[in-house]
Amino acid sequence: MERVPALDEPLKKSLGPATAKVMAEALDLHTVGDLLHHYPRRYAERGELTTLSDLPLDEHVTVVAQVADARVLTFNGSKGRGQRLEVTITDGSGRLQLVFFGKGVHKPHKDLLPGTRAMFAGKVSLFNRRLQLAHPSYELLRGDSEEAVDTWAGALIPIYPATTKLESWKLAKAVDAVLPSVVDAVDPLPDALREGRGLAELPEALRLIHRPRTKADVATARERLKWDEAFVLQVALARRRHADTQLPAVARRPAPDGILDAFDAKLPFTLTDGQQKVSKEIFDDLATDHPMHRLLQGEVGSGKTMVALRAMLAVVDSGGQAAMLAPTEVLAQQHHRSITEMMGELAEGGMLGGAERATKVVLLTGSMGAAARRQALLDLVTGEAGLVIGTHALIEDKVQFHDLGLVVVDEQHRFGVEQRDALRGKGRQPPHLLVMTATPIPRTVAMTVFGDLETSVLDQLPAGRSPIASHVVPAADKPHFLARAWERVREEVEKGHQAYVVCPRIGDEEDQKKSGASAEDQAEKRPPLAVLDVAEKLRTGPLTGLRIAVLHGRMHPDDKDDVMRRFAAGELDVLVATTVIEVGVNVPNATAMVIMDADRFGVSQLHQLRGRVGRGSAPGLCLLVSEMPEATPARQRLAAVAATLDGFELSRIDLEQRREGDVLGQAQSGVRSSLRVLTVIDDEEVITAAREEATAVVLADPDLTAHPGLRTALDALLDKDREEYLEKG
Repeated sequence: MERVPALDEPLKKSLGPATAKVMAEALDLHTVGDLLHHYPRRYAERGELTTLSDLPLDEHVTVVAQVADARVLTFNGSKGRGQRLEVTITDGSGRLQLVFFGKGVHKPHKDLLPGTRAMFAGKVSLFNRRLQLAHPSYELLRGDSEEAVDTWAGALIPIYPATTKLESWKLAKAVDAVLPSVVDAVDPLPDALREGRGLAELPEALRLIHRPRTKADVATARERLKWDEAFVLQVALARRRHADTQLPAVARRPAPDGILDAFDAKLPFTLTDGQQKVSKEIFDDLATDHPMHRLLQGEVGSGKTMVALRAMLAVVDSGGQAAMLAPTEVLAQQHHRSITEMMGELAEGGMLGGAERATKVVLLTGSMGAAARRQALLDLVTGEAGLVIGTHALIEDKVQFHDLGLVVVDEQHRFGVEQRDALRGKGRQPPHLLVMTATPIPRTVAMTVFGDLETSVLDQLPAGRSPIASHVVPAADKPHFLARAWERVREEVEKGHQAYVVCPRIGDEEDQKKSGASAEDQAEKRPPLAVLDVAEKLRTGPLTGLRIAVLHGRMHPDDKDDVMRRFAAGELDVLVATTVIEVGVNVPNATAMVIMDADRFGVSQLHQLRGRVGRGSAPGLCLLVSEMPEATPARQRLAAVAATLDGFELSRIDLEQRREGDVLGQAQSGVRSSLRVLTVIDDEEVITAAREEATAVVLADPDLTAHPGLRTALDALLDKDREEYLEKG
């Protein structure tokens, strides 16, 4: 019978069914490998105690401290006499109270004598304005019993991410039980790579991260384990890229004197160098006989739509069709309008006055009338329509294409992989794929999250785009600044321009019921400002007399489209909206934007919103209104947005301020949250090097026949569902 590899051994076998059950339920740990990759969160030093002065409220913590004082208080309960044990512990930085009640006081009263050192674990609560742990679990650090000497012999005490059912020291004992079994664990890193980079062997790295004697031990272990995480993930992505190159696709080359040449000839401007370079990368990909998989990222207003449209026309030239998938109806309609305007008579195929080489451009959304929808579906299946722009309605079974050659996905982060896959499945052969995003993604995140896609970056703004001045308006500290903000809006309108006012909430009843208040909200005791309320106040107050309309996601699609059309036509002065205007809305005459409660939005979202102004020749103005006090992180975030227009710089700030899991979360669904020691921003060198090494390994041995350890690690990273997710891409 074949031996189960050491790391795949079920915990039930090593630790017994009861402990294994708790580990599976509480921490999702099932195998020896799962447990050994559950690394200590930090290390307490023998001579130095952990800080009690800044414990987080309502969180489960483990602290190492010394008992300063313990006393039993007797009180009269309703059923006779009761006892409470109060223990004060100290670590030099602060003091913390522990309380034990009733029958639970006897053992701790005997154990926790002044001067005793122990580890304590429990949930931090507040009583009489003081932090306390009620009925904490504890483990004495006496060091006189043999077991204690074994477990805590090192100078560093590992503190594990724990739960109420599994204290840190129980995890430590479980780790001790399984550590010896991994001396012969198969290493996922190829020997040549590990030796060439001077990295520790896997069993040694696991021993050092769990039982270090010095901080240098921890550093050695982390360096090695970062490589495991980066390399295994990059191998998974490299195998996907390799598999894609094996798929067949129709090479799409623009015909000479076709619709693309006709379109280029009527452009009133020349493409930027960046647009030309990126277009060449895309056209080179389209000309190959395996599917393109490319990510096009570009700043707001850098001309991505123009680049995508030229790629779509190249495919139409070659006899195929191209589909653009947009995340919202507002955006699909906007793209349809702007593309038909840019193309002019070239978008009037089969119509009177249409140019000779014209094609038909159709819109397909969920809210279209039955007759228009029937006609659009007919145009797609006959091939009459070369271009289609739509929402997820494009993915429905009824939608059939004559010959789908290119799928363009706008704002990738709003689509699930399944949706992309369903659309790709509508081609006779896999169509080419171009994914666009206006949310700048730091290079390492792109490599980690979109590592299966080749990346093109547009970082140059087209000529004629104006600078945007951004300022924070501290409404609570300086109310006159807010009054001045409304004056500025009025001044812009008097110059013949228009303005947006953005609010975090709609303000109808359903909206209020849904609004879950965060801790900061509760501190302020007020819900976020709402579109309907703010519009009303502006109409009757500072912006009386101006033409004001509202736009939000719960309006009927026809009403939304009507408001957008009137705003674009200059029939409205001020649009009070939610973030439905965040992506793709293009009104060059809008020069000012006031974002209410700006601290409620993320950095990238503020940057996206700001990109709606300054799209014409007049300079843009963006005012970030906030009632948060100056020293708060929220205000620092707003100051960062006001200080730079560089989206890549802001995306770094955003990533540093949020937990990486949030960033990788959805984009990596299908991959276990595999990053435990690797940090995407700080470990750029490791990720870049791991990508190169992974590409070389996969090129030489796509099935990893010579790398059994690597195959095992990949299986742990990708379970069956995740494997399918990566297959679909």
